[in-house]
Amino acid sequence: MSAFSSDKLQEAIRWRHHLHAHPELGFQEIETARFVAERLSEWGYAVRTGYGRTGLVGSLTKGSSRKALGIRADMDALPILEETGAPYASKSAGVMHACGHDGHVTVALAAARELAGETFDGTLHFIFQPAEENEGGARAMVEDGLFRDFPMDAVLGMHNWPALPVGTLVARDDEMMAAFGTFEVQVVGRGAHGAMPHEGADPVLAASQIVSALNTIASRNISPLQASVVSVTQIHGGDAWNVIPERVVIRGTTRWFNAAVGDILQARLEQVARSVAEGFGCRAETDYQRRYPATINNAAVAAMVRSQAAAMELQVIDAAPSMAAEDFAFMLDEKPGCYFWLGAARATGDNPGLHSPRFDFNDQIIPGAVDMWRSTAMNFLR
Repeated sequence: MSAFSSDKLQEAIRWRHHLHAHPELGFQEIETARFVAERLSEWGYAVRTGYGRTGLVGSLTKGSSRKALGIRADMDALPILEETGAPYASKSAGVMHACGHDGHVTVALAAARELAGETFDGTLHFIFQPAEENEGGARAMVEDGLFRDFPMDAVLGMHNWPALPVGTLVARDDEMMAAFGTFEVQVVGRGAHGAMPHEGADPVLAASQIVSALNTIASRNISPLQASVVSVTQIHGGDAWNVIPERVVIRGTTRWFNAAVGDILQARLEQVARSVAEGFGCRAETDYQRRYPATINNAAVAAMVRSQAAAMELQVIDAAPSMAAEDFAFMLDEKPGCYFWLGAARATGDNPGLHSPRFDFNDQIIPGAVDMWRSTAMNFLR
């Protein structure tokens, strides 16, 4: 049973609905950061801004111990047109909290308020991070001196997980989320009239074959015992019905856990695109970017999180890792820590997944999530 009072829960829900109605994209979370900073300051936290542009850290020290814990919440929204129909739906057309970061901020704020009234021995750092969605806000905060300016023994991150029932938690000892890369292949040919294709070098035809060939990389170049994904997500080319264009653009993503697998994906993608294009008299220019490393938990910290969850009578589930990516990986590359999923499925009605235009954070999990942060911090700094 949660110790979080009904009045505080209703206030937290009002925060969450306010944040949901006023979403901000990565590195643009100015009003969100101001909302967070005002409340942290009220509760006695020392607030420092400017980490990763719009990121901030609220710190609170009690007792004499030098032990410190970081708790991270991501703040950014997504460029998606909301379709929830909620009375607190986004007021910014084409921008919405489709991943629940409004809930993550709310839970971290509510936990910070609870912990301000507790007695512990050490320092709490609440990290409010910008730009988790694709732009690497965690990396930007680290590069701006997050762990230099705020020494900590461990760092924790949480994500609501609508694929799991409320009251469950997953905190693996190792891999939680995959590494993530993006690619853009410019297929350059020679344009021609659609009635006379023999006079050109058709980049549309070459691009079509490249897409098919790219889908063989994971199945024919990577061991079936190693996880990997290559997904083409965009093809753009041409404007007229009767004109073969000069250029076609292919875009997509790659995912992996093992670094050697990531090397193979990049090398083969570039080789396949180049070779297939040449076979059709075209040329392929590839821009490949490794965006996020794999999110790998520290086994000891993960065990602590699972133990705390079990003590709170949450059901600890041993689930497979996700091939989605998470830039909390940059923080875990620097400090021991744990990233965990908290079950957030809706028991009745529609249960849209993350990044759906119909997704809305499940307010039912707020009390349990707040208690998880509060009790874990107290246990770590007892």
